[in-house]
Amino acid sequence: MAQQTFQTEVSQLLHLIIHSLYSQKEIFLRELISNSSDALDKLKYLTLTQDDFKSMKFEPKVELSFEEGDNPTLTIRDTGIGMSKKDLKDNLGTIARSGTKNFLSKMSGDAKKDSNLIGQFGVGFYSCFMVADKVEVISKKAGQKQASRWVSDGKSGFEIFSDKTDEIGTTIILHLNDEGKEFASRWKIQSTVKKYSDHIDFPIFLSFEETEYDDEGKEKGKTPKTEQVNDATAFWKRPKNELKKKDYNEFYKTLSYDTDDALDWIHSTAEGTLEFTILFFIPKKAPADIYRADYQPGVKLYVNRVFITDDEKELLPTWLRFVKGVIDSSDLPLNVSREILQQNRIMAKIKSNSVKKVLDKIKTISKNKNKYEGFYNEFGRLLKEGVYQEFEHKEALTDLLRFKSTKEDGYVSLQDYVDRMDSDQNSIYYITGINESALRESPLLEMYKEKDIEVLILDDEIDEIIMPSIPTYKEKDLKSVNRSGAADDLKKESDKDKEKEVKPLIKKIKSILGDKVKDVKPSNRLSDSPSCIVADENDPTAQMQEIMRATGQVGMPEIKPILEINPNHDIIKKLVGMRKGKFFDDSVLLLYEQALLQEGVKLENPAGFVKRLNKLMEKSL
Repeated sequence: MAQQTFQTEVSQLLHLIIHSLYSQKEIFLRELISNSSDALDKLKYLTLTQDDFKSMKFEPKVELSFEEGDNPTLTIRDTGIGMSKKDLKDNLGTIARSGTKNFLSKMSGDAKKDSNLIGQFGVGFYSCFMVADKVEVISKKAGQKQASRWVSDGKSGFEIFSDKTDEIGTTIILHLNDEGKEFASRWKIQSTVKKYSDHIDFPIFLSFEETEYDDEGKEKGKTPKTEQVNDATAFWKRPKNELKKKDYNEFYKTLSYDTDDALDWIHSTAEGTLEFTILFFIPKKAPADIYRADYQPGVKLYVNRVFITDDEKELLPTWLRFVKGVIDSSDLPLNVSREILQQNRIMAKIKSNSVKKVLDKIKTISKNKNKYEGFYNEFGRLLKEGVYQEFEHKEALTDLLRFKSTKEDGYVSLQDYVDRMDSDQNSIYYITGINESALRESPLLEMYKEKDIEVLILDDEIDEIIMPSIPTYKEKDLKSVNRSGAADDLKKESDKDKEKEVKPLIKKIKSILGDKVKDVKPSNRLSDSPSCIVADENDPTAQMQEIMRATGQVGMPEIKPILEINPNHDIIKKLVGMRKGKFFDDSVLLLYEQALLQEGVKLENPAGFVKRLNKLMEKSL
């Protein structure tokens, strides 16, 4: 067949891998063995579920061999599902999915980190060109008669030929370059397999020649030998008392392609009416795609150690998408479909039990403040999603939420807040916005600071959506100080007299602002500021309105704020005795506009605001 060129992105990928990851070149073997394992999983599944394949002889294994000398080679062969000519072209010459482009966009320049990205984005095959100047792939797909051979130097393109072989599976022959010739060695191959692929659930055999010596230490001859070089047992099925922290972390890195150890893990086996094993890991860092709709699920499903899927988002709730690991069930059918997973009662019980186990582990982590703070910085937002989505586990999730506070640095829980409330305080107060510094200086907090009442600082935009779903905690109402009613239960009798004094002023302010505001009210929450804006109890706050607009909610009616004025402030006192006129009107508008700015609301007419401010400055200077 004529030479075919690589797709542009594949050429870019090859160049980057060869020139950026040379210091981590041994990962090529990890990637090729991982691909072989996937191929074996697929064929194993077919032999158990498809009539056409049940009678087929299937001996799952990966075989490694090498040739030393002037033209060293390394051969990786598997007895997996194999590839057709079309598969070879699609998988090795073009982009079968968006993985390659995503990988290119995530390359950081750090060889160790980028070597793990390879596994995450499914482009690992190309790493073999770090150690080989020519690669041959001979493959025969299960159920097909014709085999094919793919050949490339990783630069000019590739060729595909018809080939002959009786055996189903794939053989990859690497013609090793100067960088890769060290891999034509029994000890190098064996140590690399132990490091990266010991937990692959299929036997990996290495063929080599063992040198024999006589009694005087002279070489007597060479004997061909083949040895299994990996453990080849399902890691999660091993007894926990046999496993050490190092074992768990090595398996985690193999599973997740993470460079760091796991933050923690859950290893549990259920026996009785329902039999299943779970092994879940909580990473230290959130994966790059965690907030994307097309995120890659981190949990693999097995049925009696038979791999079923690693692309099913129904195995755990979406708010637990940071969890990596394995579910292995003895009770699910092998031919389980996506629809069955969504409706199956066994799967529902496994899912519910898994969620409880993860929540128990997170609760344990939360007892270590520093450790939990690291976890919460990475995954706290997902716990908030869980509070919003879950009913069954909502109470446990609410206990795990953490907030910034006006009382102390770092994070506090709702339980911390309740524990230090005064006995006569009936509500838990919080303020929402997007800028922590601005929130801490907000005029809405003035009364609470004066009365030494704690207010939670919620500066994540998702808080606006989540908090209304937690109306109470431990019989205490949660109240947003951004709303008009939050200050009502803190009113004093003397406030009523002040309200009467500003009643005529409020009438004049309403006539000037017109439909810019929903209402104008005297405030008991302000001490240092002349005015503030709040939302009516049933209206979205200014921040929530911004979120709604950003999410494309068109045709939304314009919601007006309530302007509150401080009867005790000098500016308000002066306005009480002032006659209506241009200067009075400008002063009222400035009062309103400054309140908007403090809440982070964009002004409709910034130029008008500046003009009014300049006039005021002229008059006062």
